[in-house]
Amino acid sequence: MQTVPRRSLSAIALAIPLLLLSPPGAEATDSHLPGPDPSDPFALPADLGERFDAVLSEFDSDDAPGVVAAVVQGGRIAFQGAWGMANLSHRIPLTPETRINIGSTAKQFTAFAVALLAEEGRLSLDDDVRIHLPEVPDLGTPVTLRHLLTHTSGYREFINALAIGGWRIEDSDFVGREEALRVVQRQPELQNAPGAEWNYNNTGYLLLGMVVERVTGEPFPAWMEANVFAPLGMDDTVIREDPRQVVPGAAYGYRPLPEGGFRHGQDVGAAVGAGSVYTTLADMARWMENLSTGRHGGRTVLEAMTTPTVLTSGRTTTYGLGIEMDREGGLRRIHHPGGDIAHYSHFAWFPELEAGIIVVSNHGGFSSTIPAHLTRAAFGEAMAPESADAPAETMASGEPDGAGPSGPDAASAGTAGAATGGAEGSGAGPPPSPDRLVGRYALEAQPGFILTVREEGERLVAHGPGQPPFPLDPAGGSRFAIPALGAELTFHLEDGEAPAPRLVLHQGGDHVAHRLDDAPLALQDFVASYRSAEVENTLHVEVDEGALVVRQRRRDPVRLHHVDGDTFGGAFPLLQVTFHRDGEGRVTHLEASNVRARGIRFRRLDP
Repeated sequence: MQTVPRRSLSAIALAIPLLLLSPPGAEATDSHLPGPDPSDPFALPADLGERFDAVLSEFDSDDAPGVVAAVVQGGRIAFQGAWGMANLSHRIPLTPETRINIGSTAKQFTAFAVALLAEEGRLSLDDDVRIHLPEVPDLGTPVTLRHLLTHTSGYREFINALAIGGWRIEDSDFVGREEALRVVQRQPELQNAPGAEWNYNNTGYLLLGMVVERVTGEPFPAWMEANVFAPLGMDDTVIREDPRQVVPGAAYGYRPLPEGGFRHGQDVGAAVGAGSVYTTLADMARWMENLSTGRHGGRTVLEAMTTPTVLTSGRTTTYGLGIEMDREGGLRRIHHPGGDIAHYSHFAWFPELEAGIIVVSNHGGFSSTIPAHLTRAAFGEAMAPESADAPAETMASGEPDGAGPSGPDAASAGTAGAATGGAEGSGAGPPPSPDRLVGRYALEAQPGFILTVREEGERLVAHGPGQPPFPLDPAGGSRFAIPALGAELTFHLEDGEAPAPRLVLHQGGDHVAHRLDDAPLALQDFVASYRSAEVENTLHVEVDEGALVVRQRRRDPVRLHHVDGDTFGGAFPLLQVTFHRDGEGRVTHLEASNVRARGIRFRRLDP
């Protein structure tokens, strides 16, 4: 085994992640786990250490947090290294043995626990959650444990809902389990029919942790230690039940500051079941080996975890129970990313190579593109060309970063199994006049996301809310490439010289967007204060310099842009605001949404 000594890091100026991380959903491929094939092991590069150093060269000082990484082959660590600092106050470096928070990568442990209890006959994955948690409200349609495990329940995601309520979780607002449970208890109706839609949801895994406690009669951390971690020899894995709990040998998490430097980032509260696991590279390697062998739990449990979810529409997603199955570089991949306020993790196993990679960082601005470069450094010789990989950044990510436009969660808008539109327009001939293409286009599946196409100098550029402009390269006729994102746009053009009424964004599917009418609005119709009993918050809508602005206690103002009718787009946590009128045309209430928490109603307060 190769071990690289500590390296360090220069600050990465990216947005701060708020949510426990979700994987990007996509169409499913065959997921059945093969057994190990040690007869033909993949040969790792002899210069693997140098390759990792090259990718992680920014992590090269003694005054910034960093990253630990390992390559696992045949169930053993073949290479590991540490770069950067575990504790800036006391100048303690990271080592491969440092415990670090892995965020949502821990969901597979909770899923394994529930599947194990099902295999033992102590519960059924198709149990109504209210059998075990009667305090959860009856919202008209049973929500099962399987719905919770597969992110198809229809419950609001508690972190996003609380953000609409004015909570600043990214600034270490403490959220206990009781407060998170109240989000479910105050929800008036399900956001979608159970099983009909995949929408990444930490609430489900919070509830699953509680189910394990009710079924076993033991605290979740204690039961997990005795029944999941100890049988695998994962002796350095700890569930941090409270963000204030001391974890010996753990790295602090840090958030980069805009002006330079760092500050402590407190773990997300109420994340037990959804995250809150501190572990080491060696323990995660032991877990990766179990995914291959099924030594603990057996093949039946692992098959259940790695069977793709089928929605009620018949569409199959790439998500199983707490883990995702897809392809990277042409290779089958079993994986899950993770992140919270000040940590990032990446766990990926490639069954065809009987090898995998583990990356964990205590830097809140760690770029989610780095693991792909490390994976290429380790396994590139066995992978297809990079063009076969899914793009690391997604223009149409509707819930950026969990809270911001460019961090680890940027490509995780919860689109698994979503229906897509067909490509339109011509791929041949010269490009049409820019006048027919420039404008604002709202995604059909997410109207609050506005794609702006404009001229910049002598070329066209496109960007989403809060994004930099991406140059468009003509690709024939009305089709344009976006090289920076590995995406394309196709404009639908009708007869004559009329502007394009819609376009299709080709990125992880075909996403139809319709041109917006920018006719003047009577903005004063919307000016008022609005109160939500569900999230116990008041929004004040004002007009400022010709646009609507939403102000509320404790969060920054959100400037709205018109989408269509009485619907406006904004910024997290108010990605979409839709006003509603009575029969006389008077605005009576609004609904606030941010993809994972949708349709939260605010009633207009009379002057």
